Amino acid sequence: MQKFTYKEFNKKYSDDNACLEAIFNARYGAKKCPKCKHKSKFHKLSKRKCYSCQNCGYNIFPLADTIFHKSSTSLKDWFFAIYLFATSKNGVSAKELQRQLGCTYKTAWRIGKQIRLLFSQNNIQLFDVVEADETYIGGKKGGKRGRGAGNKTAVFGIVQRKGSIKVKVVKNVKSKTLLPIIKENVKNGARFISDEFPSYSKVGKNGYNHNYIKHAVKEYVRGDIHTNNIEGFWSQLKRSIDGTHHAVSPKYLQSYVDEFSYRYNQRNASSPLFYLFLEEVLKRA
Repeated sequence: MQKFTYKEFNKKYSDDNACLEAIFNARYGAKKCPKCKHKSKFHKLSKRKCYSCQNCGYNIFPLADTIFHKSSTSLKDWFFAIYLFATSKNGVSAKELQRQLGCTYKTAWRIGKQIRLLFSQNNIQLFDVVEADETYIGGKKGGKRGRGAGNKTAVFGIVQRKGSIKVKVVKNVKSKTLLPIIKENVKNGARFISDEFPSYSKVGKNGYNHNYIKHAVKEYVRGDIHTNNIEGFWSQLKRSIDGTHHAVSPKYLQSYVDEFSYRYNQRNASSPLFYLFLEEVLKRA
């Protein structure tokens, strides 16, 4: 993946106008005027976040329907927040955004929330060899640990080896909850690898070649049967949440899970994450 330094960022996006122009060029720069249908030059209107067609005077607002729409926050601050997300392996907390942007905590929290909405997971099915596992995320509390622990939220993950990952916050880890997610996201006939948890017992009867590892007897690898990839993702996710955010409400946990799933799925991308994040902004416009 190419590096994109702060010096490069600051040079390319020096102020609000530079950021606005980048969005305008990406959305409308090479297209005809939506009104007169001519390839016309556009000029930015003074003190307004819009461009006007020189042929017919039609105004285009590049920020419409984006996460920047109707925001009083500086557009460069928005871009810088995205840059921080793109260059931080462990995510960015609202407190960190507050410090870096010099804004209120409420504004920083909203910016972080809007950026995380960019990372919703795609509908592509996994295939070949797929690992599955579940984990629990939540505040520390005395009592039972692991499956069935109180004050924690269950999260289910499936990852294709050398491929993509799908992660979903679930209400429980019963077979009737997990099996529909597996059938929706894993192609029929794939090799499915898990531990011996009973909720996976019906996977083999639903068109998958099911192999499992016996963690209960301290068996972690048997040939190529293991769940090391999904467990490695859990380790990164938990370190990031514990170290950066400290605690995440179950209400918003899926958006944080989506963020780290997106990072994992783009780990081999050739373009800097910053540009990929901007593409996600424009996809939703």
